[in-house]
Amino acid sequence: MFEKDNQPYYTYRHSCFLLQYHLVLVTKYRKPVLTGPVKNYVYKLIEDICTERGYNILELNGEADHLHLLFEATPGMAPTEFVNVLKTKTARFARRDYPTEVGRFYWKPYFWSSSYFVATVSEQSLSLVQEYIKNQ
Repeated sequence: MFEKDNQPYYTYRHSCFLLQYHLVLVTKYRKPVLTGPVKNYVYKLIEDICTERGYNILELNGEADHLHLLFEATPGMAPTEFVNVLKTKTARFARRDYPTEVGRFYWKPYFWSSSYFVATVSEQSLSLVQEYIKNQ
């Protein structure tokens, strides 16, 4: 696995890296579905997916109609593929396990908007982005 060893960068065999991303996902039609148990469940699924892939979550928060995820990833991570996995798994499981709560907003199999925002975060802007997400 990747280690920091009291350094600002991760090291692995012949590489040294620090890749930090700010991701924003929005619910379909900005419906306020991310509340109560649905929000907790979706956030837990995201944490599990990141742990499974070896990504480090720095901050995860949002509002009823969108979420912000600040995380550190590996060089092999493809943002588009990762977003696809996040959206697919969270939507499928949330609709399956909370049909009444999600069904109040969507009668078709919707959950996430097809768009998303992703940006890299520099060492200088990391604390600003982290504080912004905390205060959502």
